[in-house]
Amino acid sequence: MAAVALITGGTRGIGLGIARRLAEDGYDLAVNGVREEADVADILEGLRDTGRRVVYSQGDVSDLETHGEIVGQAMETFGQINVLVNNAGVAPLVRADVLQMTEESWERVIGINLKGNVFLAQRVANYFVEQRRNDPDFKACLVNINSVSATMVSVNRAEYCISKAGLAMATQLFAVRLGAEDIPVYEVRPGVIRSDMTAGVEEKYDRLIADGLCPQPRWGEPEDVAKAVSSLVGGDFPYSSGQVFMVDGGLTIHRL
Repeated sequence: MAAVALITGGTRGIGLGIARRLAEDGYDLAVNGVREEADVADILEGLRDTGRRVVYSQGDVSDLETHGEIVGQAMETFGQINVLVNNAGVAPLVRADVLQMTEESWERVIGINLKGNVFLAQRVANYFVEQRRNDPDFKACLVNINSVSATMVSVNRAEYCISKAGLAMATQLFAVRLGAEDIPVYEVRPGVIRSDMTAGVEEKYDRLIADGLCPQPRWGEPEDVAKAVSSLVGGDFPYSSGQVFMVDGGLTIHRL
């Protein structure tokens, strides 16, 4: 039986890049997103063209009542989940100064980026623990897709930075809690990645990258993040639970 990966926000951007790579690696996929299944049918068919089984688990992760359905859809289809990739995330409604940040944008960003990811991880982690105790050979792994914004300040995206800083602590908490169960937990922090989230600021980052923002003078691509996730869930770093893996072109290197 093939291993199964549940990927939130898996129909676009970084999440879709991860889904494609894990399908190539031989994983069956439970792909979560908020759009209607008919609206992502072509994307799902493209994933199925790899020869893997793919199910769409629709639901907004910020609504905790949907978590049972998201996980249940995967379990009903495949009978197991081996990997959770917490990738769902949104940017602020408006890139406003922290002094003008709105409660509406705060609630939305924190709800998806932090609350939704943490409580979905909790639900799946409890399942992992149960499976591991019943079957010591059961393989499980949790990966949080975070951001360099966990530690880098953007005063016009305060709610986003705070959500990512919180997710970084969640990675550490789950890594410590699941360590004795031999369930690794990892965090991947992308930098400036070309996706629909960054499409609105493409010109800005084209200029910044040309001016030396990153030691590697190019945009990151979803495939760059996907390669890191593939290596982590594939077991290449079995003694590195709780570690942060940067995929940022050197952006966070301190330079004079």
